[in-house]
This record gives sequence, C-alpha cells and structure tokens, in this order.
Amino acid sequence: MKKPLIVLAFSGGLDTTFCAVWLKEELGADVVTATVDTGGFSAEELSAIAARAKELGAREHLTLDGRAEVFSRFAVPLIQGNVLRGRVYPLSVAAERVLQAELVARAARERGADGVCHGSTGAGNDQVRFDAVFSVLLPGVKVHTPIRDLGWSRAKESEYLAERGVTVPAKTTAYSVNAGLWGTTVGGGATHDPWCEIPDSAFPSSAQAAPAESRDAVVGFEKGVPVSLDGERMDGVALVAALHALGRAYGVGRGVHLGDTILGIKGRIAFEAPAPLMLIAAHAELEKLTLTRWQSFWKNHLADFYGQLLHEGLYFDPVMRDVEAMLASSQRAVTGEARLRLRPGRFEVTGVRSPHSLVAGAATYGETTALWSGAEAAGFAKLHSLPMALAARARGEATPA
Repeated sequence: MKKPLIVLAFSGGLDTTFCAVWLKEELGADVVTATVDTGGFSAEELSAIAARAKELGAREHLTLDGRAEVFSRFAVPLIQGNVLRGRVYPLSVAAERVLQAELVARAARERGADGVCHGSTGAGNDQVRFDAVFSVLLPGVKVHTPIRDLGWSRAKESEYLAERGVTVPAKTTAYSVNAGLWGTTVGGGATHDPWCEIPDSAFPSSAQAAPAESRDAVVGFEKGVPVSLDGERMDGVALVAALHALGRAYGVGRGVHLGDTILGIKGRIAFEAPAPLMLIAAHAELEKLTLTRWQSFWKNHLADFYGQLLHEGLYFDPVMRDVEAMLASSQRAVTGEARLRLRPGRFEVTGVRSPHSLVAGAATYGETTALWSGAEAAGFAKLHSLPMALAARARGEATPA
C-alpha cells in the first residue's frame, strides 16, 4: 500500500518535531519538511533545522527563501498604506504567515502531496491563516493539525517524543519570540496581563547601551517604495535589515499591541519592529507633502481595511488585489526623501523633500501669498461658512446683529 505523502511546515521546534514523528508513526506517512525563511533564521539555524529534519527521518527537507516576497508582496503595500494595527503594530506576523503557508502549498502541489500539516494550536491566529491559505490553494487536499486536534500539553508532547528517543531542548525563557523580516513579536509571560509592563529582558535587543549621540538617516522612496538609505541604493531585504540594525542600536521600535484576535477574544503581544515603524513614519510624512487631501482620506480608509483582512488571513480575497491597485495608483507622486533622527529610545521624522511637493512656492502658510488677494480670501471665508450660517438662521439659533 502506497504511503501518503505529507508536506509539513517545519520550524524544528517542539510542536513541528512532534508533528514529524506523529505523521510517520500514526499515519505511516512519508514526510517532506519545509522551512520557509521569512527573515527570522540565521544560516546556522537553518542548517540545524535541516539536520533535525534528517534525524527525524524526513524523506526530503526544503529550505525556502521567502524574504524577497515578504518585502515585495506584503511589506510594500503595508508601507504604502501606512498600516499599523491598533495604530501601533505593523502586522509583523500576519505579513509572513500567509507567505509561509503559500510556499508550503506550492511545494505540496509540485510533489503531488496527499496532505499538508502545520503545528498551530487551537488557541491562536496562525491556525486560521494556515487553514485559509490551504483551503484556497490546495482544495481537496487533507490538512493535518495534530497539535490542535490532540490538545496535548507541551509536556505530554515531550514525553511522547522522549519515548521514541527524540529530545527537544526546553526553552529557558518565559517568552515566545517570533522573529522575521518585518519585525519580532514577543508573547507569553507579562503579555498575558494587560496591567503588567513588559520588562526590557523580554525583548531580543537591549535598550541600555544606546549611543548618546543622535544619528540622522535619510530614506529614499520611489513611488512609495523605499529604495535607498543615506544615498545608497539597496534592495528591500537589505534596506530593512540595515534599518533594523540601526534601530536596535538605539533601542527604538518597541511597542505593545492589545487588540482583537481572529477568534474573537482579546490578545496582547509585545513587538520590536524598528524598520517597519521607521519606514511607515517616513513614508507617511512624505505623503503629506505629495498627496492631495482626498487621496489621503480614501487611501487611509482602504489601508485600514487591507490591514484587517491581512491580519485575519484573507489575503486571497479578490478585494485585496483591488485595494493594492488603489494603493499603487496613489503612490505615483510619492517619490523623494525623508530624514529620520534617532535618539536613545525614540526617533522622529525631521524633514521631507520631493520633486512633486505640493507646498506652493508662491504662498507661505499663515504669512503671505501671491496666489489670491485679501478680498478673495474674505469672500472664500464667507462662502465657506455660509451653510452653517444658513442652518443657524433657519433654526432660530443665529444671534441677532
């Protein structure tokens, strides 16, 4: 009898190690492990994950580089939309989980797999994101979720593996850290209590050794896409990495997000995402210089909607391509530079310039103008307030002269 072929989204941690062993033993499956690098692994970590997959008896192990796609397909629309969930969080995980699921699905299709598997629990957002992508890209293919289905504790998973001679080093921290190109999230520990402050030790970098002197960084944009840092052109992945390193040196880019999960309960995470936060702030300021009022108004409305659907794993709804088209169209004039100033623990945008600036050279706000006369300004002010005056008069609310 032919063994079923199952492609497993594999990180090498306890849950996915358990999945690899369970699929082989309980289902008699041939397992292909697939690790999608979205910027969260070092070369050494990827080698160690591949070695673990081999030790577990994987028929094949795949290391799939998704970093460039994370930037071009996910980070770019999020930058162009200035998307921050809850006005603080740059959707670090959602920007990557969809792509991870998609690349696993591609590998499954290419191999004619009978099933796919992910190691998400039944308590978080990731299960929904993986399931949603697989339902679209792999219709009719069985999705295996032993961690969710069994509901075992991590201790019981470890015991099951130990009985089969497999050990996974216990984590020595109370926090679960998820690192990727678009930022790092921190869960567990103090994040579960919304009254508790997240300690400095929970974050991957230290804020205690920031340089005393401030540092300026100039980001260049072309049609809303960041393309250079301090005059040096870079591809998106390299630019994000450089801004992450710079921001972490100054202890910037940290925050806490409290909001609604896909499942309908409240959730709280800490995050460290200096590059996304700096890029979005720089881009937003450049837009103020180059977009009209109504472009900004409607773009921001749609961008919030876009972020919500991405968070909920609905990336493949056709409306997302429609919103992306609108975002891209709005960026035709968003070309120029933004200057960031970094200080210990904070940053600010101190200047923007663009060949498409809408700041009129013939007028200075609040001072002088050659674009209209004083009489024309008075006439505008009268007509501008006329609807209010007429409404007050009609309701008998106007004060007699």
